[in-house]
Amino acid sequence: MKTTFYSNGKLLITGEYLVLDGAKALALPTKFGQNLIIENSSDKKIQWKSYNVDGKIWFEDIISFDEIINNINAATESVKTTLVTILHEAYLLNPVFIENANGYKVTTELTFPKNWGLGTSSTLLNNIAQWTQIDAFTLLKNSFGGSGYDIACAQNDTPIIYHLENNLPIVEPINFYPDYTQNIYFVYLNKKQSSKRAINAYYNNKNNHLAKNIIDNNRITNAVIEAKTIREFAHALENHEIHLSDILEVQTIKEKTFPDFNGVVKSLGAWGGDFVMVVSKENPKAYFNSRGYETILTYDEMIL
Repeated sequence: MKTTFYSNGKLLITGEYLVLDGAKALALPTKFGQNLIIENSSDKKIQWKSYNVDGKIWFEDIISFDEIINNINAATESVKTTLVTILHEAYLLNPVFIENANGYKVTTELTFPKNWGLGTSSTLLNNIAQWTQIDAFTLLKNSFGGSGYDIACAQNDTPIIYHLENNLPIVEPINFYPDYTQNIYFVYLNKKQSSKRAINAYYNNKNNHLAKNIIDNNRITNAVIEAKTIREFAHALENHEIHLSDILEVQTIKEKTFPDFNGVVKSLGAWGGDFVMVVSKENPKAYFNSRGYETILTYDEMIL
């Protein structure tokens, strides 16, 4: 008998980095995500296979229950040890899935290319939490860390406003489908960005104006959500980019890479990689194709 769990991918539209300190963020669950398929097996082991969207295996290994219980080899860094750490933390929260089992065959299936950065880790973590019947936010806190907005996207089928209050996740589903969605595109920058590295850079550059920065972020986030026209939306996004550029002391992606583009280019999530949001009156595919960026999705193609 097979049991399947599914989680949505994510895009962080506003509040990047500052969401770690309690700022409000607009986040959009994506049509892309990940399946986790569980079958019973034997030998007190997990036979694990992870498939990319093209059907090719990108990770395969056997994990013993003993490795999970004792978090063996946690000091090394590899896909397996990261996975074992997640399963170990899940075991500490609810050991039943190990204690009452003979073994498992586990399969994961991405519905997006792994290098897109739409939440390979967060969708896996939320799926494991569903399987082991534990709280996904607690599992995140005990393993990877982070704000948790990606877990909220994994669990919701509508856009959300997300923030931390007393270190607890506050999730507000909203209706965000403006009339100008036909002018919104998502462009993949041909490289995966490390969230951990970007978060470390944020903390290293964080200045003494955090309270004001959060207030300004929340004001701009509200302006993005409430924009009635494409002009208002574009203006709010540009303000957000300038605001965060000042905080991080780095150029915006448009200044650095697309200075001649007639429209808005906004970083999403970790600055410098993964996807950007593009707002343009004209279809921008020719512009980005000519510069070597071939993965361009419309709002309807990307967002739930």
